[in-house]
Amino acid sequence: MDATSSSSSWKGMMEQGNEPHVLAVDDNIIDRKIVEKLLKNSSCKVTTAENGLRALEYLGLGDDQDNSLETSGSKVNLIITDYCMPGMTGYDLLKKVKESNAMKEVPVVIMSSENIPTRINKCLEEGAQMFMLKPLKQSDVKKLRCQLMTRS
Repeated sequence: MDATSSSSSWKGMMEQGNEPHVLAVDDNIIDRKIVEKLLKNSSCKVTTAENGLRALEYLGLGDDQDNSLETSGSKVNLIITDYCMPGMTGYDLLKKVKESNAMKEVPVVIMSSENIPTRINKCLEEGAQMFMLKPLKQSDVKKLRCQLMTRS
């Protein structure tokens, strides 16, 4: 797993004073709003999606989009997604992102309210940057930013 290019681009943005752009994906509107608020409190630009399919559309990776034009997808620096969602799980979204040439370097963080070690390991093995337990707190977001900025 090569996290250096994604974390160095995150670090470079921070040094330039730009806000990192985070795509937050959760089917629960309350959880989505909490994550959005925590990220905005940490000086992030946030785009939200209510499910994995919407996230893929936003990223330019939807089934109806020509994959040869993957680079036309929206530029995000981090994807944070719930694990349990109807239609497409966060794990499925992670796999799609990591299969994409244009997006595979973008760090993906999986969130879940269930602490299931086999699920956590499966996500990390598939390329997730981190697995975080919900509900997220401001300290979790700070830890996430620190980890992404210091990886090299």
